[in-house]
Amino acid sequence: MNLAKLFGGGTSSPSYVAASIYASLLLVLVAATTLPLKGVLDQRTAVETLSDTLLRLEGRSPATARLAAGEDGTVVGSAFLEGTTVTVAGAALLQRVVGVVTQHGGSVLSSQLDLQGPQSKDGFLSVTANCDLEQRALQEIVYELEAGMPFLFVDQLVAQAPTAAAGASGGRLRVLISVSGQWQGTQ
Repeated sequence: MNLAKLFGGGTSSPSYVAASIYASLLLVLVAATTLPLKGVLDQRTAVETLSDTLLRLEGRSPATARLAAGEDGTVVGSAFLEGTTVTVAGAALLQRVVGVVTQHGGSVLSSQLDLQGPQSKDGFLSVTANCDLEQRALQEIVYELEAGMPFLFVDQLVAQAPTAAAGASGGRLRVLISVSGQWQGTQ
């Protein structure tokens, strides 16, 4: 079919041509309207999801109240170290690190609490612990420290493999771990 027949009034009627042009324009307009609306709805869903996550992290949502009751076992609590003073917050941090290490069969040989480190002006407290533990427990300890509440960060991790002469310690790793958390101060 050539253009002369199409517009020249051959076998096709002008109303057929007009109807097909109208239908194709209508499809283009519908597509031009729905695609931006879909993008806006996707962005709205993403904002709502992030808002829910933020409320949950701040501990103010109704979902957090249900989780505290133990519905699905998710860890809840403050994201910051709790304590009326910096010393109490530091003791809580030290207790948390020692508790996690001993819970997984390790032993803390020495520890040092740093209340006045380079990040202390931002409210960060740091604990450095020298531990003796099994190799399989190391990953579990790091995970439990970083995944639980309050938010803790493993700043440094140095592991020394057991030597052949270390038969007395049973082939356990010697680990130096530095963990920090943020204290908000008195509110």
